[in-house]
Amino acid sequence: MGRVYLSPPHMSGAETGFVQDAFATNWIAPLGPHVDAFEREFAATVQVPHAAALSSGTAALHLAMMLLGVGPGDEVVCSSLTFSASANPIAYVGATPVFVDADPATWNMDPALLAAELEESAVRGRLPKAVVVVDIYGQSADHGAIGDVCARYCVPVIEDAAEALGATYEGMPVGRFGVLGAFSFNGNKIITTSGGGMLVSADENLIARARFLATQARDSAPHYQHSTIGFNYRLSNVLAAIGRGQLTVLGARIEARRANFDFYRRSLEDLPGLEFMPEAPYGRCTRWLTCITIEPSRFGASREDVRLALETQDIEARPVWKPMHLQPVFSGCRVRGGAVSERLFRNGLCLPSGSSLTDGDRARVIATVRRVCRKA
Repeated sequence: MGRVYLSPPHMSGAETGFVQDAFATNWIAPLGPHVDAFEREFAATVQVPHAAALSSGTAALHLAMMLLGVGPGDEVVCSSLTFSASANPIAYVGATPVFVDADPATWNMDPALLAAELEESAVRGRLPKAVVVVDIYGQSADHGAIGDVCARYCVPVIEDAAEALGATYEGMPVGRFGVLGAFSFNGNKIITTSGGGMLVSADENLIARARFLATQARDSAPHYQHSTIGFNYRLSNVLAAIGRGQLTVLGARIEARRANFDFYRRSLEDLPGLEFMPEAPYGRCTRWLTCITIEPSRFGASREDVRLALETQDIEARPVWKPMHLQPVFSGCRVRGGAVSERLFRNGLCLPSGSSLTDGDRARVIATVRRVCRKA
């Protein structure tokens, strides 16, 4: 039996033709026709007019900060329950993150806590420059409520949809609810380009500026001239070719991951103290990762006991994200709430969720989890 990974890449076969075309036409350097096509096709998928293909989701968030003029001395509100890439770009531009806790019903940013933070910020006369809202583990945040709060104070929203391509909010794809939206195609995401990302917006000028900054900010001249500091952030034509092939099977990949979740739930929901990440009533979650929480007093073992037991069986599982307000690198940053994301980190575990999981793989996971439970 081989190792069961948390979320490995899953090629469809369609990628080969696109990649072969890139080689046959000698478009193997950064940019090219597959980049242009991938941007068009991706924009159509998420129903946003404009998209820029980039080297990573982190690059997309970094450029989003710059496009909104975030800089030294500014504050940016960010979800606390997330991966560090959501918050690191705030530090890249010299700003300070302010973290907001999760809503236990969705695991995403709590709109009520955000409202309290913005209200107090307005009283102090120092509103944040932006709000970074993360769609966590394939689930949309409550963009209606969050958007209303931010509009009240004229604070722009950056949507970090890196984990949630294909998820919906009230029937609409995620990524389109902020001034800018960021996606990731890292190897563990629901579709991958090996490494890559996308920045999307309804504002054509913002995306044009993003492309300029992402290609070393080269001025329009026959020689190399630069009036602005730029970045080497554009996606290569070969990786975009992979992305085009992956995009053709996005729907099937979502259904496979949702099937994983349903299989796990049917097989484990009877165990005391074990609960699954809820699905918000306003949207459809991709179940990018199947996440559970384990209450040790009822289950008879801790989340870490389960993770280590899975590892002994050569099965990869990971704790839920450690909240940003607990990270040493962000020590001292203000946080609104915190108890919910701390509890989810303490008790939460991500089970193997790849779209290529077999019945045998899932059976191994389930057997191990059930064996660890001492109160079944």
